[in-house]
Amino acid sequence: MAVSRRDLLKGLGGLAGLLFAGAVGVSRFPLTVTRGQTSRKKADRQWGMVVDLRRCDGCKECTGACQVTHYLSNDQEWIKVYEVETENGGTVFMPRLCMHCEEAPCLKVCPTAATFKNDQGLILIDQDICIGCRICMAACPYEARYFNWWDPPKPPGVFDNPMPEFPVPQQRGTVGKCVLCVHYTNKGRLPACVDACRMDAIYIADLTTGVMTNRSGETYQLRQYLQENDAFRYKEELNTSPRVWYVTGHGQSLDRKSQG
Repeated sequence: MAVSRRDLLKGLGGLAGLLFAGAVGVSRFPLTVTRGQTSRKKADRQWGMVVDLRRCDGCKECTGACQVTHYLSNDQEWIKVYEVETENGGTVFMPRLCMHCEEAPCLKVCPTAATFKNDQGLILIDQDICIGCRICMAACPYEARYFNWWDPPKPPGVFDNPMPEFPVPQQRGTVGKCVLCVHYTNKGRLPACVDACRMDAIYIADLTTGVMTNRSGETYQLRQYLQENDAFRYKEELNTSPRVWYVTGHGQSLDRKSQG
């Protein structure tokens, strides 16, 4: 079942990465989509995630790594870990990030088109035109969006050019969420949550090549892995077509028990 990791790592080097120029700031990524729309042009890589709940121990290292990477305040948990109950009375931990839905409700309701889908299929936010109405937060069935009520932690001076692909620092009065660390994947690096997961429970997946990998380099064919492990997509009945898959073992249904 295992395949070469090279196919996926090649994909992680797609577009040009962040260009640091001393203290002058970070160069903006070229965007290929009009705000509020879905790009008609697709990039060579289409990103998704796989979370193996059999491995997750609820340590929240993924949450902390995301907060450090994006200079988030403690109330901003772009990947939040829940404790959930299985149908047989057991409990597992379930990391929840933005699902980067194919049919994203947040994309459809944004009145200023600040929410958009890029050519890699990722849902991003342009905080320069976000008016903070929070309609998108109400529309998201996964509670994956957060409102910036206060000024965020101050990052180093080099991060003085926030952009949808690397929204650092966050802007007060706007909405923020997981961006699947596109500023890392475009440079050939793993997302922060994947790289920080000590249990190797989180995988980055390229839907184009059909390859998935985690921090330790375990690499699998995506479709085969999902089929053989009875993977599911959270709240799939809502027809949002999430790009995040979960594995519980043998298709057990889950109900949220308490927040982590």
